[in-house]
Order: sequence, then structure tokens, then C-alpha cells
Amino acid sequence: MAAGRGVVKLWHVPQARSFRVLWFLHEADIAHEVVTLDFGGKSLRDPAFLAISPAGRVPAAEIDGQTMFESGAILEYLSETRAQPFWRAPGHAERRSWLEWLHYAETIGQHMAQLTQQHIVLREDWMRSPTVMKLEAMRLARVLAAVGAAADRNGWLLPSGFSAVDVAIGYGVHMARHFIRIEEVPGLAAYHARLTARPGFQAAAAADGPVLIYTRDFYEAPDDSPR
Repeated sequence: MAAGRGVVKLWHVPQARSFRVLWFLHEADIAHEVVTLDFGGKSLRDPAFLAISPAGRVPAAEIDGQTMFESGAILEYLSETRAQPFWRAPGHAERRSWLEWLHYAETIGQHMAQLTQQHIVLREDWMRSPTVMKLEAMRLARVLAAVGAAADRNGWLLPSGFSAVDVAIGYGVHMARHFIRIEEVPGLAAYHARLTARPGFQAAAAADGPVLIYTRDFYEAPDDSPR
């Protein structure tokens, strides 16, 4: 950590997108403390937390006395200010690709959010749509095909090696296992194996907290065919 910089404070929900930041903090060996919130409780709606994260979502982080929200923004800021080997600065040959993959993580996140809503958040069967579940799983697999192809070519997403975008995208790959069979997407399972073998990932997984959101290994879409 650079001299004179304080400890990063992370507001975190286990298995949520804040895992991206938790993982990066371990990858970059950045001193930090974690405040764990409850996905199903009231802590995300507490006025004190909403003053930090107006959407009531994690992650939020306090860095050098100022707060930030949005995992992609936090990863970019930490890369730029504390962990430049994980960054691709303006003028770098991979700058555009780095930014592209960083924001592509949110495309993955949109499909993950839909599937999480359908399978987990909506608790009654009548609220759920098997059609939406199947369509979103297909869309997620299609989106991740580009990830598998890039990782198969380069080892990581960028030819120069592992960077913050592998953390941003890698979280999506890791959680996608609950909704798609990643071994059926060329290059994806091997990429996932490389990601989860990293000491930074393993340290973050150990620190993540109890499994409260994705309690099943795999969520199968129910059969909606006529009976």
C-alpha cells in the first residue's frame, strides 16, 4: 500500500457484487476492514447506509476519508491510486479493452440479477416465470461465450496478463455456475479454474462470510411445457 494511505473500509454482503472489491483488496494486498450487512434484513435500507449508497446496494467503500459506491468505479479508482499493475492507464495499448471489459461486467450482472430475482428473491412459484428463467440463462451463456473465447486466447482477458477486469468479470463467471453449466461454454471452465486457484481469490472466499443468497449449487428452470 502506498505510504500515507489509510485502510479501505468496505460495506459488504456475502456473495454479492461487493465480493469483487473484497477479492481485489486481497489481490492487491490493500489494508482493509469489512462491514458485513444482511442481504435479507434491514441494514441495506438503514438511512445511515443510504447516505453512503443511495440505491441501498453493496459495495460501498470509504477510501481516504471519502465514500464511493458502484463496484466498477471502486475497482478503477483503487487500480489507479493503489494497484497500478492491475490498471491500464490512458495511453496504454490495452486501455480501451480494459475499459470495455470493466463495463462488460455489468452486462453479465444484468442477467445475473434477473436470474437471482426469478429463482431466489421471488419466493412464491406463481411469481416466477420459467420462460424468463430459461431466456436469461441462455442470454447469460451467450454473453459469457465472449469471456471464454478471450480467456482461451490470452489466458486472462488481456494479452498482457491478469488485471482488475479479471476480478470484475471473474465474479460474474463464478456466480454464473449457479445458473448455467460453465463447462458447456468453450474456455469458461478453464478460466474459472485459473481464477479460483489464485491466492487472492481464495483469501477473499475465506473472508466472504456465510452462504445466504445462493444456497443451492445449481438453480434449474422448472418445466413450463403444457401438461
